[in-house]
Amino acid sequence: MTEFKNTEKELHDFRMRLSAAGVFVFICFGLLLARFLWLQAYKHGDYAAQAEDNRIAVVPVVPNRGLILDRNGVVLARNFSAYTLEITPSKLKMDLETAIEELAKLVDIQPRDRKRFRRLLDEAKNFESVPIRTRLTDEEVARFTAQRYRFPGIEIQARLFRQYPLGSVASHVIGFIGRINQAEASAIEEWDDATNYAGTSHIGKEGLEKSYEKQLHGTTGYEEVEVSAGGRAVRTLARTHATPGKNLILSIDIELQKVVEQAFGDRRGALIAIEPSTGDILAYVSMPSFDPNLFVEGIDQQSWDELNTSPDKPMVNRPLSGSYPPGSTYKPFMALAALELGKRTPEQSIRDPGYFNFGNHRFRDDKEGGHGMVDMYKSIVHSCDTYYYLLANDMGVDAIHDFMKPFGFGQKTGIDLEHERSGLLPSTDWKRNAYRRPEQKKWYAGETISLGIGQGYNSFTPLQLAHATSILANNGVVMKPHLVKMVEDPVTKNRVVTVPKESYRIPLKQENIDIVKNALVGVTKEGTSTRAFANAGYESAGKTGTAQVIAIKKNEKYDAKRIAEQHRDHALYMAFAPADQPRIALALIVENGGFGATAAAPIARQAMDYYLLGKKPGQKDAAPAKGGAQQVAAPAGVVRPTVQPTVQPTVQSTVQPVSPAAAPRSARRD
Repeated sequence: MTEFKNTEKELHDFRMRLSAAGVFVFICFGLLLARFLWLQAYKHGDYAAQAEDNRIAVVPVVPNRGLILDRNGVVLARNFSAYTLEITPSKLKMDLETAIEELAKLVDIQPRDRKRFRRLLDEAKNFESVPIRTRLTDEEVARFTAQRYRFPGIEIQARLFRQYPLGSVASHVIGFIGRINQAEASAIEEWDDATNYAGTSHIGKEGLEKSYEKQLHGTTGYEEVEVSAGGRAVRTLARTHATPGKNLILSIDIELQKVVEQAFGDRRGALIAIEPSTGDILAYVSMPSFDPNLFVEGIDQQSWDELNTSPDKPMVNRPLSGSYPPGSTYKPFMALAALELGKRTPEQSIRDPGYFNFGNHRFRDDKEGGHGMVDMYKSIVHSCDTYYYLLANDMGVDAIHDFMKPFGFGQKTGIDLEHERSGLLPSTDWKRNAYRRPEQKKWYAGETISLGIGQGYNSFTPLQLAHATSILANNGVVMKPHLVKMVEDPVTKNRVVTVPKESYRIPLKQENIDIVKNALVGVTKEGTSTRAFANAGYESAGKTGTAQVIAIKKNEKYDAKRIAEQHRDHALYMAFAPADQPRIALALIVENGGFGATAAAPIARQAMDYYLLGKKPGQKDAAPAKGGAQQVAAPAGVVRPTVQPTVQPTVQSTVQPVSPAAAPRSARRD
């Protein structure tokens, strides 16, 4: 059967397909034309800006960090410029290990440099440059520059470095800076001025470097730089200058600081010296110390292990975070409280048999057989414990708490350093809130007894004791203790005082203050610190203290030779001078030093000799008088109140049981 083709139909189908193809091609060209018009007409500005951005890089200019100087202009923290060799992992064209090995042929790269680089690399983002070597020599810079073409992604950068020229001196005050870690970077992103830290690689980690970080940092500048296709800078198009950080003028006298640190030697402890009229901290010593320069570019593991595992704990800021019982240095404040609250008169005396019985416990004095008849003057001069056992019992814990609180005991002083501890000033409310079991919440009357001699639950920082001493020397006028005296604008040289006025005044009777001060002068002339202050060229007021670290068994005598060194008593001293118009007030502790008179008072003498007389250790006066603590006659200028026996402390009491934790062992000579 013959099949006839339908030519007309085939021709029609072909034309339809051809038309569809034409329409499709027309639509495609239309879309291309529309896209072309969209890009050229509507998006021209955006893409032109992006192209310009690819040609122009905005580079942050990190400001010079502010200087830190002592009160006399001695530089304690400064900056210097040096070259660093830095690797940007994302730009490397070879394996990282291979690149480092090749670099080591040109530049000296030690194992500690590699370890630090690895640690920093773990903390950094892939597009950030990480230093493999810092502080390159000119010769090393020249060698690498000649071979730079071989190392894409590796550059030499000029960086500012922080330096602490005095090393370990005042390191707990100044602190140190270090590279920003991931946690700090995240915290910075939440700051209001986060953009100001663009390009910043280091930040304050401890001390004043941390607490005054934003003032020291300054304002970041910017440069608009034309770059080549390879990313290298061709020329600078515009520049906004960075503003240097503000300078800190400290209240510290760095020479006094050196004298005290030298006086401590290899002993552990702390000393804070304050100018009572201003609150300026003249010396802030925490021993042992450390070299802050070790931390600037990342401390090596060996050095860190030595600091972190040392039994002397050099990284602990003792004046700020160490908390100790004040021992007998608390007695002058107890005496003042007794006068102000009407619990004692200066003439009122007790007969001290060498102990105070309370319930079934005997609180012993430091002197076998007691001190005989003791008035307030003698109680301070010869540090009679029995007098203050009885006084504490008569006052009660809450009355003691309420009187001591305005002096700063158990309270943060507000000093311009972070991580300050509040210490512990006990009260019935404190104990009720501090413990869980009902029997623990109860305050026993026997727990009050040892508070009178600065033991029991009492625990204060050396800074708090120095602050309280300064308030006493300043007749109840409270000045906030501070380390930064002024903040200086490096451009205008304008200075702003940090503490311009007093905080508040404690309403005290001047006659009561004078009675206590007179007794404190007696301590240095006929009392427990006579030998340490013999032949001083000024009149000082002071009080020794010895605070127990551990309790010993009942009826057992304290023998330092039989006790491990870390369990021996702490030695304390508080003082101010000149006694009539104090220019310096201080408090110090020598950890496990033993008697305050022999371990702590001589350090105070050296500090005052330098600050008041300009005399450094080694410039001897006449030989100190011997047996000063045994003198009984009051020297000229020291007024003794009339002894009037009115109170007998030996009466047995069975009102409340004594808490075993609060019962001290036999007190010792301070």
